[in-house]
Amino acid sequence: MAISVLLYLLANVRIKLTYLPCGLLILLSNFTDNISPLTLAVMSLERYVAVCYPLRHATVFNMRSTGIAIAVVWAISLIHILIRSFMLLYFFTELSLMQMGDFCSKDSIFFSPVFNHFEEVYASTLFLSVGVVIIGSYIGVALVARSASTDKASARKALQTLLLHMIQLILILTSTFISTIFITLARTLGRLTLMRIYNACFVCLNILPRCLSALIYGLRDQTIRVALMQNLCCQCRCSVLLRKSQ
Repeated sequence: MAISVLLYLLANVRIKLTYLPCGLLILLSNFTDNISPLTLAVMSLERYVAVCYPLRHATVFNMRSTGIAIAVVWAISLIHILIRSFMLLYFFTELSLMQMGDFCSKDSIFFSPVFNHFEEVYASTLFLSVGVVIIGSYIGVALVARSASTDKASARKALQTLLLHMIQLILILTSTFISTIFITLARTLGRLTLMRIYNACFVCLNILPRCLSALIYGLRDQTIRVALMQNLCCQCRCSVLLRKSQ
């Protein structure tokens, strides 16, 4: 999220970089972006095991297995970024120190058709795999929730969590193809309207999906929920206290 916000600010203040630092920022941004859908798949599997196999949950998802899952997620994303890095080195050997004509973005770096073909194949495979995992987990939890021996409250919370993960995946998938959407909109809309839509999409498609996980698991935890609600309502409570004191 920090890299996305940095690139957004650089574009807004119209700071143009050379190809080398821009390429490094874009690769780092893509690396963290690819981790998000894979993490959603792992969290969905955790909810599935917690509801469908509650006695095995502590054994399957312990500190060691969680560390392995995180390492696998980062390794898959790293392989994708290494392939992109080699492709950039092949295309930008002579352009690395040249000033960019436009602001730093993924489209200004990965403009060759080979990048688009590679991204389409990778994104389609990634989101199809994660989608199957989330939908499969949702169906499994829904079937188990119908049995009489299941904790109904726990199953209902798991279904709600998996549904929110699916919404997160759809938002992240939409952000992956946002460039194609804006190219289509640019043919009919003015620049000012297009920029307003871009700002709204940046918040809804880049920031919101990455905040949902913290909110979902934070609000679900009884201990964290109290602290979170106190911090969120702090301003309202302070204003009420000030009115009473006056």
